[in-house]
Amino acid sequence: MLYPVIICGGAGSRLWPVSRESHPKPFLPLPDGQNLLQKTLLRALALDGTLNVMTVTNRELFFATEDVYAAVSTQQCNLTYVLEPFGRNTAAAIASAAVQLQQLYGPDALMLVLPADHLIQNEEAFAQAVAKARNLAENGWLVTFGIKPLYPETGFGYIEADRTQEWPEGFKVHRFVEKPDLVTAESYCSAGNYYWNSGMFCFKVSRLLEEMASHAPNVLTPVLAAVETGRTNESGRRLTLNADAFSLAEDISIDYALMERSANVATVPCDLGWSDIGSWNAMSELTAPDANGNRCIGEVLSHTAHNNFVHSPERLTALVGVNDLVIVDTPDAILVAHKEHAQDVKSIVSQLKSNGHDAHILHRTVHRPWGTYTTLEEGDRFKIKRIVVRPGASLSLQMHHHRSEHWIVVSGVAKVVNGDNELILNSNESTFIPAGNKHRLANPGVIDLVLIEVQSGDYLGEDDIVRFEDNYGRL
Repeated sequence: MLYPVIICGGAGSRLWPVSRESHPKPFLPLPDGQNLLQKTLLRALALDGTLNVMTVTNRELFFATEDVYAAVSTQQCNLTYVLEPFGRNTAAAIASAAVQLQQLYGPDALMLVLPADHLIQNEEAFAQAVAKARNLAENGWLVTFGIKPLYPETGFGYIEADRTQEWPEGFKVHRFVEKPDLVTAESYCSAGNYYWNSGMFCFKVSRLLEEMASHAPNVLTPVLAAVETGRTNESGRRLTLNADAFSLAEDISIDYALMERSANVATVPCDLGWSDIGSWNAMSELTAPDANGNRCIGEVLSHTAHNNFVHSPERLTALVGVNDLVIVDTPDAILVAHKEHAQDVKSIVSQLKSNGHDAHILHRTVHRPWGTYTTLEEGDRFKIKRIVVRPGASLSLQMHHHRSEHWIVVSGVAKVVNGDNELILNSNESTFIPAGNKHRLANPGVIDLVLIEVQSGDYLGEDDIVRFEDNYGRL
């Protein structure tokens, strides 16, 4: 049996300001309305005999992931999760999935690793490549998928195939090569036995764990402990890794930890219409150009402007006399970059981190297990939010030390715990919650509950919260 494992993590810093740590690249909507995570799930479910799909992601992204899957999954399958307390790179993520798969399905389970942030446009070719990879994996190989290079790309790692060891399915890997300069990349393209490293893999879980025990014990040993002492929910579908044990795992990619060290790696060459959507230039290619070469998402007016990309779905954008720009507009940040420097957007994210600015983490609208909140305005000692609570959902029973809150219902029905009182609020009704009061907000109705929250106090940070009860395991 083949078990697809979707790896959903990272911050997608080159796609800031739309991609952020709390809403990373796999969740970004593409021009066709689906996101990369949804496309990855559907691609996995389309493989013959797929009944189980595992996802490894950050525990903070679990509920958003389930919502994304529910929007597209029409096929009966068993969706399971391994939840990381924090990122530890791909080696630890893949190892934790392999340990869990072995416990659930045995040592002969075949594991297909699929990054959630890649686009594959030729799904028939993908299915054929997976069939070849399965054959090699069943014979003990650690299998990579090598993408036939379309041009001399300097932003990807390469796989050199060993032409002396060829099978119907592919080649033995001679070596992995780091991102080359342009001249070297051109020589790789002309050589014919170099492939882009796609980050997709297939292997038998017992074989992977044997190799990791030999080559990457600093990853495997802590991961084994993190799985063993982790917390499994009542249904058995969700394993949350033990944070203390997981923190000891080496922060390293699967390529560095294992693939470059093992002598048992094979590659399946393939042409899948593959892209890692690694920059705004790559994202722009998904939108058709107009007569002046401008690619636009949203309402855009232009005059003597050429070859620009604009992503501005919520606001009118006007271009006058500019060329070769990337313009990305969000409610709280705007990016303007020259196309030649699109890869350098990550340096802005680094500056935000070093300055302690939360624009690399959160959007103005933040998704929570119970719904969303949007910060409308904030200033000295006050913050105003629009809160949406889904039908049947509730926030935690909580308390704040430094702020009071005033809730005004806009639409729907609110069930409120405020200190020792429990009350029902309808539209245009409100309640005041002093600092230090235990309180809870729930939606007992069948439509969304929308309310305005006005916070006031000396400190309004999101970390001023003490939870006493929670439906989502966040205590």
